[in-house]
Amino acid sequence: MEITLVIIGLLAAVSVVFIWGAFRWRKVLKLGGINVALRWNAQQADLGWHLGIGRYQGEQFVWYRVMSLRRGPDKVLNRDDLEIADRREPTGPEVYALPVGATVLRCESSTGDPLEIAMAAGPLTGFLSWLESAPPGRQVPRAS
Repeated sequence: MEITLVIIGLLAAVSVVFIWGAFRWRKVLKLGGINVALRWNAQQADLGWHLGIGRYQGEQFVWYRVMSLRRGPDKVLNRDDLEIADRREPTGPEVYALPVGATVLRCESSTGDPLEIAMAAGPLTGFLSWLESAPPGRQVPRAS
């Protein structure tokens, strides 16, 4: 009897987490999100890619991890601090872990933390346009 209650409790907890994740995913997509994969520690390839949804909010690109209980974004990238260092196609097992037709951008920031971003061709064009755009009077290095 006790084991049955424990199993029912675990199933209920997993169900709540799954429903919360699905609700969060749908809400962010509904607000204009795009599928984006991030890897913020390229030196430790075994940590791999993290799938999520990205959104533009003025000068910031906010990223929400797929399976996260956090209400706000998991990563916030500021346009002023971000510069593209390299562009490449996915290799090896990355092909299966990333969105279909994705291109990988290795980015560097003024904080010194390297970051890799992977997204499909359409979202990539929008991301590069957003990165290169700037208010009048401010110079931004070309991203492409």
